[in-house]
Parts: sequence; C-alpha cells; structure tokens
Amino acid sequence: MKIQVLGCSATELPKSNLPSFLIDGKILLDAGTIGTVLDDSEQMKIKHILLTHAHLDHIKDIPFFADNISMRNRKYYVTITSIPEVIHALKNNLLNDIVWPDFTKIPTAANPVIRIKKINAGKTFTIDGYDFTAYKVNHVVPAVGYLIENKRKKRLLYIGDTGPSNAIWKSLYKTRIHCLIIEVSFPNKFEDLALKTRHLTPRLLAREMEKLRNVPDNICIIHFKPRYKDKIKEEIKKIGIHNIKILKDGERFEL
Repeated sequence: MKIQVLGCSATELPKSNLPSFLIDGKILLDAGTIGTVLDDSEQMKIKHILLTHAHLDHIKDIPFFADNISMRNRKYYVTITSIPEVIHALKNNLLNDIVWPDFTKIPTAANPVIRIKKINAGKTFTIDGYDFTAYKVNHVVPAVGYLIENKRKKRLLYIGDTGPSNAIWKSLYKTRIHCLIIEVSFPNKFEDLALKTRHLTPRLLAREMEKLRNVPDNICIIHFKPRYKDKIKEEIKKIGIHNIKILKDGERFEL
C-alpha cells in the first residue's frame, strides 16, 4: 500500500494543501487537493474517491477534477464512495447544476464521468484488492473513518475530521492498526473550541488513544491549522506516544 500525501492541512495557504491521500496512484481518500498537485496523466489514473464527510475542505477539487477527466476521455469514469448522507450533500449542494454542473449525468446519465456508490458504516467492501470498512465518527456533520486492510493484513485507519468518539474505538479495540492517520486541528488552549466544533487537540488525541488496547504502530497527524503547526508539534511531543509525527504535503510512505 503506497500512500502519497497530496494535502494534509485544515486551511489552504501557499505550501499548505487541503486533505487528500492517494493510495497506489488510484484510490483517493478525500478530495481537498487534486489538480494543483497531480498532472493530467496522474489524474487519469484515479479510479475511486472515498469521502469521509461533505465539508468543503474535503471535497473542494471534485468539480475541477470531474471537468478535467471529462475533457480527456469520455469513456473514463471515477466512482465516489461514501455513506448516504455525504452523497446526498455532494449531489444537492455541489454537483447540482447550480454551483457546478452535475457530472453524475455528463456526458450522459447512462455513462457519466462521476459514478456514485453508497455504503453503510460497519459493512466491509472491496476496492482494488483492499478491504474497506467505514466507521462513524463524531463530527458536526455525518462523517466516517475508513479502515483499509491489504492482503497481508496490514491495516491503515484513516480518519478525516473527528471530535472525541467512542463507537469507532470500541469496534476496533482489539484490532492491530499499523498506521493511523488522524486529525489534530488545534493546540490545547483551544480545547473548548475543538469540543464545540468536534475536532481534536493533542491532549484530546491522547485520551482517544487510551480507548484502544494497543496504540497504533504509527500515528500520522493531519488537519492542523498551519499557524499553530509548531505549537501542535510541541504539544504532541509531550503526550508521550511514540511513533507519532505530523505529515507533510508531498510525503510518500508505504505500508
């Protein structure tokens, strides 16, 4: 499982891209950043997009990506997968022929460049040889994280936006997680704001990890506010969890 970080910040600024993580060049986890990093040929290799939730920073580049691929090859299509609430929000608020053309009907309703797949949390499905299971997390809108397992039983848990949760950790309590990608949006001094908006701080992350029997082998931090990145990094070092780091745009690693 080869992972490329297209973007991992909570805010878009120069050298700070919005969340998108590319697996094996073909499967995209969230779609905040596509076209500013991948050229035409790289974009045409993407076959699937899995969305955690419908906030703009996680779906922003879908419209431009759809436009790009529709102009390159009318036989090509991409499948967007998520829970029904996320698909509903995407169709009604973005690809709605008002904000942007509805590429689930272009070039034709029978053969669109964007195809939709609704999945239910807790049910495992397979994409390109990987087993995916969505788990609901605690955010201000319906949201999930994805557990991804390859044939060698290596497991990546990707969580986009979340506040303190219980159900996901209860479900995965005994599961060995080789790599966890999880958000820490604010430093500790903004804990009240984090709880209100259902995000995490370093201190809140530490409490979440206490809900697992075994801490993941590697923890990768995303969705930080760029202006507080250094403070978050400093506070993460103090929580006493080994093998934890803040991801960088452009980083590549293999599981």
